[in-house]
Amino acid sequence: MRNWAIKTLGASGEFDVLPTIGSKELVAWLPSILRAKTVLYPKVAYPTYLVGAMIHGSEAIAVDIDASTWPKSDLAWINSPSNPTGRVHSESELAAAISYARANNSLVVSDECYISFPASGPAPVSILKLAAGNNKNLIAVHSMSKRSNLAGYRAGLIVGDPEVISQIREVRKHAGMLVPLPIQRAMTAALGDEVHVTEQAERYAKRRNLLSSALIKAGFKIDFSVAGLYIWCTRGEDSWESVSWLADLGILATPGIFYGQAGSQHIRIAMTATDSQIADAADRILKNI
Repeated sequence: MRNWAIKTLGASGEFDVLPTIGSKELVAWLPSILRAKTVLYPKVAYPTYLVGAMIHGSEAIAVDIDASTWPKSDLAWINSPSNPTGRVHSESELAAAISYARANNSLVVSDECYISFPASGPAPVSILKLAAGNNKNLIAVHSMSKRSNLAGYRAGLIVGDPEVISQIREVRKHAGMLVPLPIQRAMTAALGDEVHVTEQAERYAKRRNLLSSALIKAGFKIDFSVAGLYIWCTRGEDSWESVSWLADLGILATPGIFYGQAGSQHIRIAMTATDSQIADAADRILKNI
């Protein structure tokens, strides 16, 4: 796992690696494990960032991407590529988050679960690469369910500040949050192979192009969606109206309001169905415009 972090993420300097029972449970329990009083999370975001803060009773504050505007906190989440938007942080935005961590002695946790699936534009970069060996107050989160289709294995890992990870490990081992050895062996095998990841990325790119084309012809505007597994789009109407229109065609989408008030006019469409199902969905859209 360390070799993968060095080779793929660009991690250097002193860092530690800790397997987790998937990424979701880590996200949900991290504020409690670290006793975070204040948690920052993106205004349009994976809901578990907020849920984790609520479980612990932390003050949760939704913030913009620009870390220079953030208030002081104990824990700040960033997500690149983003779920649900597919937005990728620029290197300057990541650098601002690193500066924030150092200036405020705050932990910045970068959720990078979709980093293996670029679609267009600059490839996503891990925050650990830009840290250039100084990983203090920085953690990167990764998921095997996204990278390698191992969702049922419940396998993830975190990489970064060894002092913070030591603290997390100490709590987790007493709470029974241990990844079984056979799962760790499977993770090691999957992390040692990039061929299946490249094939998967190419598959998602083809699905994205096919479905995006149909959605645009149906009057949707695609926002961001330059990486990851999702298309983030809008027709300038309430997200539930768009969801209902697609549901009438037998196509499931998620209303953007699930990810924050700022997503109230967007929908998220996942590209995790089969190639034939994606092609069928695109065909249904085109036949009903």
